[in-house]
Amino acid sequence: MPVDEGAAPSRVPCDVGKKDTGVRAAPGEPVRVYLMCASELRPVERTVHSAEHRTPAELRVFTQELVDQLQAQPSTAETQAGFSSYVRGPLAVDAPHRGDPADTTRLSRQPEDLPTEALAQIVCTFKESGATSGTVLLGGPGDYPARPYICDQEIKHRPDSAVPTLSPTPSET
Repeated sequence: MPVDEGAAPSRVPCDVGKKDTGVRAAPGEPVRVYLMCASELRPVERTVHSAEHRTPAELRVFTQELVDQLQAQPSTAETQAGFSSYVRGPLAVDAPHRGDPADTTRLSRQPEDLPTEALAQIVCTFKESGATSGTVLLGGPGDYPARPYICDQEIKHRPDSAVPTLSPTPSET
């Protein structure tokens, strides 16, 4: 005998919405970070404490906060909307190595060793948060040179594909 349990639940995937939940927003500056939803990268708003990043030390604090936001569990509303993150900790931001361009971000793991979705999340979050003025220069803890990564619409729609890098600059050849 069929059982009527009402209409199927409806929710728009990948839409956290702006409902008034009665919870006050965390103090700080809003930033957009990219999480996975429906096999794509989608922006969500998060809050960081150190939006100022004029000096290299301030930039490292800011980029570490972005990485921390990507490593954090999605909120209940984000989870219900279908968001998740492939960025797993521990992942730390380190200072550029001697000889690196000033806007290089070094991670505690080689970028190439991260899942492609996690690398795409990091690159797009850094690019669109203002953590970099141009391409995203990422390196790991080793002596390998940092590589320039790009975030484009293709990566946002297919973050499981290889994150493109630009050709090395003439000084790297």
